[in-house]
Amino acid sequence: MADRSLDTFYCPTLSEHGQRMLDFLREHPAAPIYRNQSGNRLLADEVEALKAFERDTLAAPVGWPRDGKPDWLAGHVAEVFREVPWFRRFGAPPARFEDIPTTDRAALAADIARFVPDPVATDRLINFRTTGTTGNPLLVASHPVVAGRYLAFHKRALRRFGIEPRHGRGQVGVVLLGMQRKCFTYVSVTPAMGESGLAKINLHPDDWRDPAHRAAYLEALQPEFVAGDPISFGELLGQPLQLRPRAILSVGMMLAPGLREALGQRFGCPVLDLYSMNEAGPIGVFDDAAGGHVLLQPRLYVEILDPDGRPVPEGTRGEVTLSGGFNFCLPLLRYRTGDQAALTTASGTPVLLDLQGRRPVQFRRADGRWINNIDVTHALAPLPLPQYGLHQRADGALAFKLPPNAMGHAQKATEALRLLFGDLPIALEAITAEDKVRQYGSDLEPPGA
Repeated sequence: MADRSLDTFYCPTLSEHGQRMLDFLREHPAAPIYRNQSGNRLLADEVEALKAFERDTLAAPVGWPRDGKPDWLAGHVAEVFREVPWFRRFGAPPARFEDIPTTDRAALAADIARFVPDPVATDRLINFRTTGTTGNPLLVASHPVVAGRYLAFHKRALRRFGIEPRHGRGQVGVVLLGMQRKCFTYVSVTPAMGESGLAKINLHPDDWRDPAHRAAYLEALQPEFVAGDPISFGELLGQPLQLRPRAILSVGMMLAPGLREALGQRFGCPVLDLYSMNEAGPIGVFDDAAGGHVLLQPRLYVEILDPDGRPVPEGTRGEVTLSGGFNFCLPLLRYRTGDQAALTTASGTPVLLDLQGRRPVQFRRADGRWINNIDVTHALAPLPLPQYGLHQRADGALAFKLPPNAMGHAQKATEALRLLFGDLPIALEAITAEDKVRQYGSDLEPPGA
């Protein structure tokens, strides 16, 4: 049972209307077992500041000159070298931006405190822990205001599809879905949207008094938006429920086109595939018309680098590398994400093409030729797979993993792999681990690796 006396601690601007929303979310007869308490933690002046931030963000253009840098970047570099301990140890910034040392996830994981600017007050810092696709833990420094800023970029993504959020007092705005054996779950309100309700729920049956309550609860809430990842969406598709969201937002993992299509047909709404990470927030949203993920942040500069850290020509694949961002607790400077894409421009806006949210893996076909994991992604894309893993063993045999709720697609998936790989043994395995599996892996090393 949640401690109601803590509601104003987690939601400092909570009104009677907001309290009624929290009570409704927690006390509905079909409500799940909420394991945690949390909230927006925003002070009154911060709520007003977020409204101004949102107005500015929605109005600002995204991009930079084709052969140049954004005008804010030089100031950002100077500030980071002055205030961030990890960079200050190098002395003055180099004359060329491209000569600034890159950073990566391993550097952040080793000592995140060295990446927090000196002026940031520590009394209201919060953190997010993420495992990523590799299972390597990372603690990300953040702040209630930073968390509140996500809404502006989600609104920008929705606006691209002609959707303006309109949830307010007495309505549930967003339900965040998880599907894990252990999951952080809570209820909150969004003060910038009239204290509309927000619920983070776990669709795993163990978090419900009766598994049938999952459909009943979602139907009672009728959220304007549903957010989650492909794993939770796979479970959502199996629920016998009548839900009418205005949009579905996929975050955290790459969304297969087949699953996106299945969700759109089932719920009759746009399905937004957001490229997002805890280190940088929402980076881009997939748009068929643009041919890739359109960038969302006005103050985020994206480079594409080769393995040696050198920028590649426009349209060439490489590692997505970030500078800037909206998290003043973790200002990024040439942060190598480990994700792969090419960068181009569509209608004046930067677009990431053929994004793969993980390091590329090469596989050997039966005829000895080598193919990229992108080829596997394309081969399986038509199928609504919420999650899968493919590993090639040293003898060339393939281990293909699917979650239990996707085994109905195993035959078609295996056939698609045989067309791609030829006559290689394929062992089908079930995903039973709690954590995300590594999507692609191989015990073989391609020539020149």
